[in-house]
Amino acid sequence: MHLKYIKFGCHYLIFIIFLIPVLIEAARIKSETVDILWLQFQFDLMNILTCSLFIVLGSTLYIIISRPQPVYLVSHACYQPPSHLQVPSQHYLELARAIGNLNESSFEFQRKILERSGLGEETYLPQALHCIPSEASMVTAREEAEHVMFGALDSLFCSTNINLQDIGILVVNCSLFNPIPSLSAMIIHKYGLRCNIKSFNLSGMGCSSGLIAVGLAKDLLQVHRNTYAIVVSTENVTQSTYSGDNKSMMIANCLFRVGGAVILLSNKPQDKQRAMYKLAHLVRIHRGLDDKSFTCVYQEQDKTGVLGVSLSKDLTNIAGDALKINITTLGPLVLPVKEQLRFFVTMVVKKLFRKSEIKTYIPNFKLAFDHFCIHAGGRGVIDELEKSLQLLPVHVEASRMTLQRFGNTSSSSIWYELAYIESKGRVCKNDRIWQISFGSGFKCNSAVWVALKNVKKPSTSTKQIPWEA
Repeated sequence: MHLKYIKFGCHYLIFIIFLIPVLIEAARIKSETVDILWLQFQFDLMNILTCSLFIVLGSTLYIIISRPQPVYLVSHACYQPPSHLQVPSQHYLELARAIGNLNESSFEFQRKILERSGLGEETYLPQALHCIPSEASMVTAREEAEHVMFGALDSLFCSTNINLQDIGILVVNCSLFNPIPSLSAMIIHKYGLRCNIKSFNLSGMGCSSGLIAVGLAKDLLQVHRNTYAIVVSTENVTQSTYSGDNKSMMIANCLFRVGGAVILLSNKPQDKQRAMYKLAHLVRIHRGLDDKSFTCVYQEQDKTGVLGVSLSKDLTNIAGDALKINITTLGPLVLPVKEQLRFFVTMVVKKLFRKSEIKTYIPNFKLAFDHFCIHAGGRGVIDELEKSLQLLPVHVEASRMTLQRFGNTSSSSIWYELAYIESKGRVCKNDRIWQISFGSGFKCNSAVWVALKNVKKPSTSTKQIPWEA
């Protein structure tokens, strides 16, 4: 028994004697392996840190280069026509008789439209239409375009003192007048702008084309760095006056008047200090797929072959529908969360339970914006938006005053409205301004600007001021 345990113990002793060298060698090999692995880890860690650094630096550089460039509104100016071009209502009716062969019914129709239009007694018509008979022609249409565009541009350049060779982008919009050379070429020729300027001439896009031009300029400023963009918004009354007896085409004669505006945009970082506003959002909606929307503002010949623009009686309703789609897109960008939730809940309930009696909730945009510039297309359009958006009289004051003082100046009306708000000293730092425009097609476009400083009342000594009184 004892021999058995002695023999078993000897076997273990021999095993341990042979195992010790193996363990020692294994420990030596393991030590060397650990050292190699540690060195390898240190080398890999350096590679990882180096690669990570390059990734972070590359990503940062990519974000800096590719992120949207801020677009600043440095200044803007509106054309102030001379006083001798004013056309009181009675004078307009006398001119209307002379422009076309109007019967008594057509004459009375225009008189009623004027009474209900919201236009005052100080709106303007171009020189050619003050003549009896009218002297409307390509020559006089060019003269109107030059007076409006150059008058506003001279005012802008005088107030900003920018080097004209620093202007890299020029966008001009005029819906009904498209001469050759173009309006943008006329400006380049007049002011000697540089030969590689990116110039564009937009036509046929209606009263909303001003914000389309701003959108185009904004996109170009994302590509062309450290430059200025000029946007010129106008319409030509001389060339577009209707001389027939179709009542739907006479409405435009009663509403549209001389006007124009220019806007100076910049993507230069240093211009943030002197700029008035920063462009926050721009939303465009097009309803061209719908037949009624497409034809509600339509240029055509009447039964006698006279060219004119007909306005549908459903125009205000179509504008209201287009606005609803626009604010559905714009709302999430500007509204408080509470207002967004209320709007979303009513939409879901209305669709799930198919209850038509539930009215779509209209968010309180007064919580999102401090000032409203609604296109002064006519009193009906302003009334419709005031009701739809549940605005107060002060919110549509600029639109009504612009319509009364200048009439429908097409795409430039929203800039006369902004100038009106500024002339009252109402724009403070961080205020948000909502511009809403409508146009043929049918389009509803809106832009949101954020004031970068308290905007002082403009000085009459530096530029023409349309709201001096």
